[in-house]
Amino acid sequence: MAALKEFSVEAVAVLGPDPFGGYEDRHVLCVHPPIASDAAMALAASHDFGAPWRDSDAPLVAWQHIARSGPLEASRWRMLALAHGYQTMVRVEFPLPAGRAFECFMFSPRELADRSEAAALVWSTLNVWPVVKRCISQERSTLSPRERQCLMLAFNGLTARESSLQMSCTERTVNYHLANAMAKLKVDNKLAAVQRACWIGAI
Repeated sequence: MAALKEFSVEAVAVLGPDPFGGYEDRHVLCVHPPIASDAAMALAASHDFGAPWRDSDAPLVAWQHIARSGPLEASRWRMLALAHGYQTMVRVEFPLPAGRAFECFMFSPRELADRSEAAALVWSTLNVWPVVKRCISQERSTLSPRERQCLMLAFNGLTARESSLQMSCTERTVNYHLANAMAKLKVDNKLAAVQRACWIGAI
């Protein structure tokens, strides 16, 4: 919030895929201030900027003046945002495998002057995103450091034998950690475990 304050951003919501839900299911991963939670939850429940948006090859960045939305666009999250005094929304997407994404929504009580102002806000968001993603991962993930390491090596295409050489352990130990990770992520194969670990930001 401190990094975005110069752009008059007063609320931030990050949505992410539900790793145990359907293709279009999104969760509110974090929101600040808490008073904006109702608008964030309504946004996650809507189809706005979700899977259909990504499937249409829409841009990774969206910017709109909420107050200027027409009657057909008066979805619940927009009405709640307006009720909190927010006039403008800027969205930045951080793509994930298999068509999923993290989405960072920023709300401001004023209208942005022009595209360059929105671009500067997006640039600031890109700069703080690694810290935000790490915090989200630590909060959501129950994976141990070794389980994450095994999944990361699998993501990079290494077999269990190759991973064991890199980790200085036995192949059996690698498979043990992978099995634990699969159980925690509620999947029955390594590929699905890697995919879900990506969706929660663990790797």
